[in-house]
Amino acid sequence: MNDTLKLMHEHRSIRSYQTKAVDTATLDAILDAAYRGPTSINGQQVSLVVTQDPTRRAQIAQIAGGQPWIAQAPVFITVVIDFYKTAQAVAKAGKEQVIHQSVEGFAVGAVDAGIALGNLMTAARAAGLGVVPIGGIRRSPQAMIDLLQLPANTFPIAGVALGYVENDSPLKPRLPRASFVHHESYQSADIPQHIDTYDQELVQFWQAIGRDDGKNWSDNTAQFYQNIYFPEVAPTAIRQGFKFDA
Repeated sequence: MNDTLKLMHEHRSIRSYQTKAVDTATLDAILDAAYRGPTSINGQQVSLVVTQDPTRRAQIAQIAGGQPWIAQAPVFITVVIDFYKTAQAVAKAGKEQVIHQSVEGFAVGAVDAGIALGNLMTAARAAGLGVVPIGGIRRSPQAMIDLLQLPANTFPIAGVALGYVENDSPLKPRLPRASFVHHESYQSADIPQHIDTYDQELVQFWQAIGRDDGKNWSDNTAQFYQNIYFPEVAPTAIRQGFKFDA
């Protein structure tokens, strides 16, 4: 197995960082890994906002619901769905952009943002850094829009904190691989057994690392997915110019 595959197989989210700064050359190389990632129709409807100022990182930590590792890590990168710049190009071509007024548009932006986020994390880890992806900025997306001065037709979909690792994290077990990789067709009949197996394994994992409060996967997922836990996403996106009808 080559080093890249080994690195990706051993991913873990880091929530404890050193104060050591990330040098400019390393950070630029990480950013360029996302910059060079693929996008639908070469639309390049993704932008990154890099936050290194400690005060602003502390603000993002609070916006995300009180996540101290965002303030602790020396770099936070917000991944932005960006149909502002594409609208400028469409207008230059003498046309009116409408793609952002559809579910398809938001889906395209989110997929391309996810590709950029994955590239950022892999590149950062290859450079010897730890990372933790952050969806919590969607808790209060308007606050992120205001802080980052994002224009219309953009949306801060996710972010990533990165820096040098202070305390490493154990590799968390996953659902059985057969619940993730389906050959030829989706094997729905097997899913309940996979969940039962994983619920037991995850509880054992929490106990092994001294986390008596750790929930099994079913209970933890239900805690979040019984509600729309970031309800400001849709109204804020609509105010930004997005629509979710065809």
